[in-house]
Amino acid sequence: MSPAPARPDGRTTVVVITHNRRAELLRTLGRLRELPERPRVVVTDNGSRDGTAEAVRRGFPEVTLLCPGRNLGAVGRNLAMRQVRTPYVAFCDDDTWWEPGSLRRAADLLDRRPGLAAVTARIVVEPSGTEDPVVAELRESPLTGPDWLPGPALGSFLAAATVMRADAFRAEGGFHPGLWLGGEEELLATDLLRHGWWLAYAEELTVHHAASPVRDSTERRVLGLRNTLWFTWLRRPLLPALRRTARLVAVAPRDRASVRAFALAAAGLPWVLRGRDPVPPELERRIAALEHARRDSPARRYVG
Repeated sequence: MSPAPARPDGRTTVVVITHNRRAELLRTLGRLRELPERPRVVVTDNGSRDGTAEAVRRGFPEVTLLCPGRNLGAVGRNLAMRQVRTPYVAFCDDDTWWEPGSLRRAADLLDRRPGLAAVTARIVVEPSGTEDPVVAELRESPLTGPDWLPGPALGSFLAAATVMRADAFRAEGGFHPGLWLGGEEELLATDLLRHGWWLAYAEELTVHHAASPVRDSTERRVLGLRNTLWFTWLRRPLLPALRRTARLVAVAPRDRASVRAFALAAAGLPWVLRGRDPVPPELERRIAALEHARRDSPARRYVG
């Protein structure tokens, strides 16, 4: 691959959410500052108490910093989107960063394909330099799509490694506040697909991920399982929803985290049923194909 041009590219804004990860965020902002595209960066600090906001103001005055005063979870991205004026938005976590040239290539892909809502990048784990296990799942997606897609058609995306068309994001209302965080992408992705958009994996794009040492893997599993259940009952028809729930009950680890996840899911059932809007049969077939393909994925074990 030829070296990326050094000139700036104003088509994409980078949106980052963070919570009590000052060191990781400052590293990511340093990497983003070095990108040849020179993108504008918007950070939502979700109520950090470790001096994150002060450090960003001091070290990165060019960054647009939003401080809602509480932890909005994924909805912090919705808040940041109000500041976005570019046609594309690159989502980024506080422990991930885009490789030089990838934002330009992503914008090129989207420019040439008006029916494409988002492209998801290859994820490289640092410091080992190995691919994240989820990459194989993206690369081997069982879904089919039109020939003009830049890579395999996807049924969802990864917010830490995706460039999205800003208008498509806004048209669907962004991330659902009820899910908060943890697999929150699936609902937005399904609604995009429902309204005729396509999602794709693009091998030529790369994001680096150095997992934060302060992440709570147990809490992540609780939220992921809870949100999988909520998504299931928000969008899947009755019989598939019953089958999916039964399978999750069967395969989820027998521990307190799983009990808590199911209890939280049950507690939210009233609002979920009020918002229930099952997808049409064609889209349900695609969701079912993805579910089957993911059963043995090492990247999906935390949700069964």
